[in-house]
Amino acid sequence: MKRATILLAVIAALVIAIPLSGPAIGETTSDKLAKETKEAMEAFKAYMVEKKNDAIEHGKVLLDKTDAEIDVLQAKADEASGDAKVAYQKEIENLKQKREVAANKLDELGDASADSWDDAKDGFTEAYKALYDAYKEALANFK
Repeated sequence: MKRATILLAVIAALVIAIPLSGPAIGETTSDKLAKETKEAMEAFKAYMVEKKNDAIEHGKVLLDKTDAEIDVLQAKADEASGDAKVAYQKEIENLKQKREVAANKLDELGDASADSWDDAKDGFTEAYKALYDAYKEALANFK
């Protein structure tokens, strides 16, 4: 978001400076200003979409890695018996529930508008942290 703030500051500076450069032949200052402002906003929107897509892709990678780790725990649970098997299954179920919450938050991130971006990003971050912490705890329980 700091980059977005800097980009907005640059756009604002350009909008202020543009009238000082004078209009092109056949083009009024207000037409030129409107055109350059529109171009700057389109560039800003493209920048924000790119960053949003990068964040979503990163979230998908994190969830895929977590799925692989859950699969490893499931394989260990399949080999276990008795109380150990029950304990593994309990941890795995907890991880799957937290993973589902994180996936839902990632979906919300994908649907987020510019106004709701920070809240959606924080929601996914918190959900993934809870999943990661639960995974670390599960590992510690089975050492």
